[in-house]
Amino acid sequence: MACGEFSLIARYFDRVRSSRLDVETGIGDDCALLNIPEKQTLAISTDTLVAGNHFLTDIDPADLAWKALAVNLSDLAAMGADPAWLTLALTLPDVDEAWLEAFSDSLFDLLNYYDMQLIGGDTTRGPLSMTLGIHGYVPVGRALKRSGAKPGDRIYITGTPGDSAAGLAILQHRLQVADAKDADYLIKRHLRPTPRILQGQALRDLANAAIDLSDGLISDLRHIVNASGCGARVDVDALRYSEAVTRHVDPGQALRWALSGGEDYELCFTVPELNRGALGCGAGESWRTVYLHRTNECGCGRHQLHA
Repeated sequence: MACGEFSLIARYFDRVRSSRLDVETGIGDDCALLNIPEKQTLAISTDTLVAGNHFLTDIDPADLAWKALAVNLSDLAAMGADPAWLTLALTLPDVDEAWLEAFSDSLFDLLNYYDMQLIGGDTTRGPLSMTLGIHGYVPVGRALKRSGAKPGDRIYITGTPGDSAAGLAILQHRLQVADAKDADYLIKRHLRPTPRILQGQALRDLANAAIDLSDGLISDLRHIVNASGCGARVDVDALRYSEAVTRHVDPGQALRWALSGGEDYELCFTVPELNRGALGCGAGESWRTVYLHRTNECGCGRHQLHA
């Protein structure tokens, strides 16, 4: 991009930044210099999003920024990590000031909410896409992994899976929802998911394994099963749906979306029987957990998962 375009983008992204003590040097030098707190393990995740493949081409830039950051925050949540820093490489077809303002305002709203700092990135011209590198840290030895599930663990999920798929169906005109409030709720669940950061942190000393639901409950739970070398049984009758889905989606479709719709960014995790009672003390009312069944247990459930 031309120098004028660089300065234009800097106007929106090189803002008054968080005064994080662990950032020695952020935007403005060849590299960011970061100080990792003592007895902490660095957690890093990278995600590339391409228009038309990972998000709708006509998405509002404010929603795009929010979702791009939120889904990466969800990766940190699944590891029980504390969010810290972000890098952003942005490819734009042209420089649209209104687009940049809406995108950056939304991005910084979420960054500031989690006390995160944008520490660097890159810009170039081309079809709309972006790569985000998110960084956080977790106390040594306390990170949640997919590989920690044990036979007899109870399987839980947060929230109401299937909402995001319903929201996408509304946006793509595959689902008609006459009630504006319900439609807005489901669309927001798709465009602006809530990363379960607090829940992930609370689970560090309670859960054996965890993953965020990006591809769908069955697909993502299978990752835990395969990584842990155990089996799992899902009691689909235990699944809970939002009131909006219950009112406007037939039960069969609601189940399919809950199991495989994807992009809910809730947490699926396994808890040993010993810690079952402590779940209610973890993150207050926001838990909304659903007990699905146990790992490595045979029975008559409609969905069995085995490594």
